[in-house]
Amino acid sequence: MATSRFLGYLESRKNIAGSACGLLGVVLTFTGVAGPYWPVVVAGLYGAGALIAPPERPPLPDFPDPSAQLDELRQDFDTLRGYLTDIDLSVTAAARLRELTELLTALLDHGWGKELLAHDPEAVHALSRMVRRDLPEAVDTFARTRWWTRMSPGTDSPELHLERQLGLLKKEAQSLAATLREAEARRQETHTRYLEGRSEQPP
Repeated sequence: MATSRFLGYLESRKNIAGSACGLLGVVLTFTGVAGPYWPVVVAGLYGAGALIAPPERPPLPDFPDPSAQLDELRQDFDTLRGYLTDIDLSVTAAARLRELTELLTALLDHGWGKELLAHDPEAVHALSRMVRRDLPEAVDTFARTRWWTRMSPGTDSPELHLERQLGLLKKEAQSLAATLREAEARRQETHTRYLEGRSEQPP
């Protein structure tokens, strides 16, 4: 550990700057300027160079880029869809679940939304929350609550709660899709203004 720190210091900016200034002190010694105090001069110049050198900049953490995050999210969504096929739902809940999964599939499509999502971390976070937490928790809670309701009837229908939850998640996904559509529309308008401005310039 100490050896690696020593080697790291040898390659550091402080050591390089200090060595350059120390070399200047050696030159002054050979020219007779430093006189008998040359060791102090060399050491002082080295220390001054090390002090004025800019500090080392630590490397940035190697986080996965947005494309890698989206690829992982798509894999998790595929896993989730496999889980959802084993859940017995009412006709209404099944229809709402199908609408939601189709919308999420479109949002996570490799082609249309990939570029937009790659530049919108909040949208990726929202999709990740729906796929990895909200939707599986809604379905799992429904399955567990329905089992207890069959043993103790007379309480609120778990199907109604699930249908409401799926409806709310669908609204959230639709809002996300609208945000992405507006981003594309702004991009198109910006390009139109650019072309109009270019056409107005004199040849």
